[in-house]
Amino acid sequence: MQIMKNLITQTIDFLTVGIWHVAPGELPAWRRALYDIIKKLIITVRFFTTKMVMRQASALTYSTLLAIVPIFAVVFAIARGFGYNKYIEEWFRSAFESQPQAADVIVGFVNSYLVHTKSGVVLGVGLLFMLYTVLMLVNNVEITFNDIWQVKKQRSIFRMFTDYLAMLLLFPIAIVLTSGISIFIATVADNLPDYLLLGPFMRWCISMLPYLFMSVMFIGLYLFMPNTHIKLRHVIVPGIIAGTAMQWLQLFYIHSQMWVSSYNAIYGSFAALPLFMLWVQISWTICLFGATLSYANQNLSYYDRDAKTSDISHRYRLLLCALLASRICRRFDKGLPPYTALELRAGTGIPIRIVNDLLYMMIEARILIEIISDEKGEAARFVPAENVENLSVGVLIDRLESQGSWKLDLPLHKIYNSQWRQALELRRKYLVESNKILLKDL
Repeated sequence: MQIMKNLITQTIDFLTVGIWHVAPGELPAWRRALYDIIKKLIITVRFFTTKMVMRQASALTYSTLLAIVPIFAVVFAIARGFGYNKYIEEWFRSAFESQPQAADVIVGFVNSYLVHTKSGVVLGVGLLFMLYTVLMLVNNVEITFNDIWQVKKQRSIFRMFTDYLAMLLLFPIAIVLTSGISIFIATVADNLPDYLLLGPFMRWCISMLPYLFMSVMFIGLYLFMPNTHIKLRHVIVPGIIAGTAMQWLQLFYIHSQMWVSSYNAIYGSFAALPLFMLWVQISWTICLFGATLSYANQNLSYYDRDAKTSDISHRYRLLLCALLASRICRRFDKGLPPYTALELRAGTGIPIRIVNDLLYMMIEARILIEIISDEKGEAARFVPAENVENLSVGVLIDRLESQGSWKLDLPLHKIYNSQWRQALELRRKYLVESNKILLKDL
């Protein structure tokens, strides 16, 4: 029993501390890859629990319920324009195979929506409502993804309008085209029953198409939705995992008819709504888990040694800020290209997570300015916020220690005595002497 307790304790210590302090050069390639996978899973689970992803999934579920009818109204309208209205409805019902009652209700709402939007006034109101609900859904998705990726800035108004409009137009067209491709492949497969090898292979390809389409959809979502630069190779595996999990969710719901029947016995015809909401909730949970895994996949180095800025003492935080600011000011004074966060990390050895936090602190304190060459922050660089001849160690310390706008109105003049005045005078002299040392000269 004691051996088991010791083993569990050692495992926990290794996962929480030891694995983060192992130098990569000390390990063979296979063990380094295994440790990286474990680290990514730990970061994903940690983020999934601390970032309240389930609550975010609930908020997205509500937005989805409002937007789903207008979205599929656009899909059905485009499909009718291509002459695919029959096939797109079949595709829709197969996609919602696990929710047949919800599919019937949504199709009924969509048809009613399209019928009643033929008149001018109703058409205008319907379009406004459609745009509002869809834009709210997409905006909520972006906010959630930015929160997962720790992106502090959203798209500009212009980019929100253009990007969201492009999604609104491309998403229905993509569904119609993929539906057409599926129909074509299915037709070809049905015409090849006599081919012993090719026929079964084509049918297997058709069975894999939902996995492929769903994985591609998640990969595109993880790649383009966050307002930051994301590399394709970091979202492929999370996209495949999320797409596969979604298809398994479908199969689970389809094969849970006994449970669904008992649920229908309780709720009657009203059962379609809570079951559909539960399905959407789980779907968004899968999606956000994949997004979190994508973040961990790309930003593993961000958690080098699992260092946190909050664990650093105030004195050491000031020292590290001075170290970073001095390099930035010296580089600027020499007329060289500004540093990026990764370049500062490589030059100082400070973990990238702490570098980013300290740079943001100095931006808030008006010591540095962030220069972004594109809106997704692919090449964010840092320069002094004012003339380097005015940026001294004393200015750095004073501004960092003066951050914050709230003050408690205390009658300090009543409690000041000679010792207080002496202490304040010593601090003033300390800052005056520190002002003589410029950051660029450190």
